[in-house]
Amino acid sequence: MDVSRIRALRGPNLWSRHTAIEAVVTCKGVEADLDRIPDFTTRLRARFPDVKPLRPIGHKDPITLAHALEAVALGLQATAGCPVSFGQTIATPDPEIFQVVVEYTEEPVGRLAFDLAESLIHATLNNEEFDIKQALAKLRELDEDVRLGPSTGSIVNAAVARDVPYRRLTEGSLVQFGWGSKQRRIQAAETGNTSAIAEAIAQDKDLTKMLLEAAGVPVPRGYVVNDAQEAWEVANKIGLPVVIKPRDGNQGKGVAVNIETQEQLLAAFAVASNISSDVIVESYIPGHDFRMLVIGNQLVAAARRDPPQVIGDGQHSIRQIVEQVNQDPLRGDGHATPLTKIRFDDIAIATLATQGMTADSIPEKGRRVLLRNNANLSTGGSATDVTDEVHPELAARMVTAAQMVGLDIAGVDLVAETVVKPMEEQKAGIVEINAAPGLRMHLSPSFGKGRAVGEAIVSTMFKDGDNARIPVVAVAGTNGKTTTVRLTAHLLGTSGKRVGMTNSDGVYIEHRCIDTGDCSGPRSARNVLLHPDVDAAVFETARGGILREGLAFDRCDVAIVTNIGMGDHLGLNFISTVDTLALVKRVIVQNVAPNGYAVLNASDPHVAPMAQVCPGSVIYFSSDRHQPILNTHRAQGKRVVFTDGDCIVCSEAGVEHRIALKGIPLTRNGTITFQVENAMASIAAAWALNLDWKVIEAGLATFINDAATAPGRFNVFDYRGATVIADYGHNPDAILALVPAIESMPATRRSVVISGAGDRRDEDISRQTEILGEIFDEAILYQDQCQRGREDGEVLALLQKGLQHVSRTKKIQEIRGEFLAIDTALASLKPGELCLILIDQVQEALDHIAKRIAEG
Repeated sequence: MDVSRIRALRGPNLWSRHTAIEAVVTCKGVEADLDRIPDFTTRLRARFPDVKPLRPIGHKDPITLAHALEAVALGLQATAGCPVSFGQTIATPDPEIFQVVVEYTEEPVGRLAFDLAESLIHATLNNEEFDIKQALAKLRELDEDVRLGPSTGSIVNAAVARDVPYRRLTEGSLVQFGWGSKQRRIQAAETGNTSAIAEAIAQDKDLTKMLLEAAGVPVPRGYVVNDAQEAWEVANKIGLPVVIKPRDGNQGKGVAVNIETQEQLLAAFAVASNISSDVIVESYIPGHDFRMLVIGNQLVAAARRDPPQVIGDGQHSIRQIVEQVNQDPLRGDGHATPLTKIRFDDIAIATLATQGMTADSIPEKGRRVLLRNNANLSTGGSATDVTDEVHPELAARMVTAAQMVGLDIAGVDLVAETVVKPMEEQKAGIVEINAAPGLRMHLSPSFGKGRAVGEAIVSTMFKDGDNARIPVVAVAGTNGKTTTVRLTAHLLGTSGKRVGMTNSDGVYIEHRCIDTGDCSGPRSARNVLLHPDVDAAVFETARGGILREGLAFDRCDVAIVTNIGMGDHLGLNFISTVDTLALVKRVIVQNVAPNGYAVLNASDPHVAPMAQVCPGSVIYFSSDRHQPILNTHRAQGKRVVFTDGDCIVCSEAGVEHRIALKGIPLTRNGTITFQVENAMASIAAAWALNLDWKVIEAGLATFINDAATAPGRFNVFDYRGATVIADYGHNPDAILALVPAIESMPATRRSVVISGAGDRRDEDISRQTEILGEIFDEAILYQDQCQRGREDGEVLALLQKGLQHVSRTKKIQEIRGEFLAIDTALASLKPGELCLILIDQVQEALDHIAKRIAEG
């Protein structure tokens, strides 16, 4: 068994909506039929008892090692605690090669699961040992390392519940919610509205106390000191017992409370001064430690935090009891578990000393032993929810404290006897305010019910009903994609929106090109969705990107499929027929929003049926007003777009809106059929997005199909009285679409300049010149810069083959180099003639043509 070409599908894809790992697996001989490998299943289960049955329900063909790889990779993740369920093994045209697809929730975990599954299967084949416990431990450890922590995860889950899309921007906790101009960002429990100044104030505990005192909020008396002697002097001044803590710190690090002796103070000062050069000595307030969570202008959760402690059993030492307690699976080293392991450090030893014990003391049965006086969960403490007990006046003081510091999300540390009374009725004080507070104690308290704090944070970021999405249009098909994308983006821009656009020429933000080259894949689309100046997005969505990585978005508002051609990339990536190509292109239709639209070519037999998998509504378009599918749709009162004489007609429920073709320069008064179809698709998309008809018509009238607006898409030039047309047509269907447009343009003689993309099938390359040879007098064949895997001269030979039996083309030249071929064609042009140049390096070729025209 050979595993190759492992890919991460990071969005909705050909197989499912799940993120997944896809691998190509070769199984030869007996590997293609596990029934021919004695006891394989038995040996596999002996090594991995939790593996699910290898034979899918209803599967009658032989089960292969590829199927076993799928089952094991999925089972390893599931057993390790990852919420995955989807797996599939797909046969390819080659009987020895399979595609294996397995869902993941965290990409590194999915990749590791594949590696471990492969190792397990080889161990089974070779009858070798495999440590399944160690493998699962690796997966769990990696999953804990890479998945979002509980605080960030709770906010993300709350956003997803409100249909807000999200994307992790780093391997840490920096997350973007929403798209484009509607985006918001968080990092743990900080939002984009969290002030850096407020965070700095909260970090400075002394400054925080000063501001709270100014607001009349009770705080303990205290001073900043720089050395241990000064600390002891201040402690005596304000009165023992005291609290020692670093001026800048978090998570309770370096905090020691209830200090009563100089020896204790010196030890505590040494710890605190290692964290901050400035140390605070403040009066100790007896009572419980409460964490009060303020979000916006509300107290949303409160928890009593109890310090880490153990209970003696009369047999084991304190050190041994701590080790036993830390074995609890609810306790971990980080923040991924409800509780943190108890720290057994110098502070714990010092705390034991105050109780007359050491680490090796054996406390009597039932005795409660404190290991710290402060109650942070990060040092092993526990939390009890008391939200419902908080007195309204006390809650109001917590909100005041957070707002005085300036934090939109604040963890207010309160020491008080109880939360059922106002602060003034008891000896209470706020000892600290924390930015980016941990939410774990409120989500999963040790005792009491969890609080929906993630939802509370999301509610402050987005208004009710706001899912932070911008309109997204995805365009797929064989031909016309780029022009349709550009025209649709232009119509949206005419409506006043700032539009981000990707296509095979580049990435554009409000007409500004920010990246060049073929940018029709998911990476470019994701970059547009990240951009804060984008109000709407239009994406050319190529076959390659869908197969390589899936979609860049979870769903779109409009999916346009222009057509499905015969010769577009067939034979690549196991896509060998037009039917399988259509399955790839329809992925965008399968992921239309429920209130969105698919815009489909009713005249294309591979496109029209895609309506069956669309979760939203459908708008059919066709140049044939009598097309049966379109007419049935129209009779049902649904939206259709078609041509009628010199107009494009948009019809719904008997109401029609007509747009004159003469008002659409792109179509040259309706003479260029394929541009009429591109215009209909774009009009349908604008209609689906509820653009005003006047805006649509204004946009159509101002879209000029020149080399600047739509490079390489039937760009027409005048050269010394001759007509020159530059187009990026590069497959037989594109050539067939060009022919009627060329024939509608008068010319005394026609010539064509053409090459062929080496990654097409032989028959598709030859078919192009076979079509062109019937309407052109002369052909100049050139070998372009990149042969895409072909031998030198191989593409030229295939182009020559297509011209062997044509009726019109008699003069044929072969040229090495695109620009030399263009120069050769232009040099022989006479007034009244027409030359079609099928360009390869789009922008470079257009610049070259423009230069020659300028030279006259």
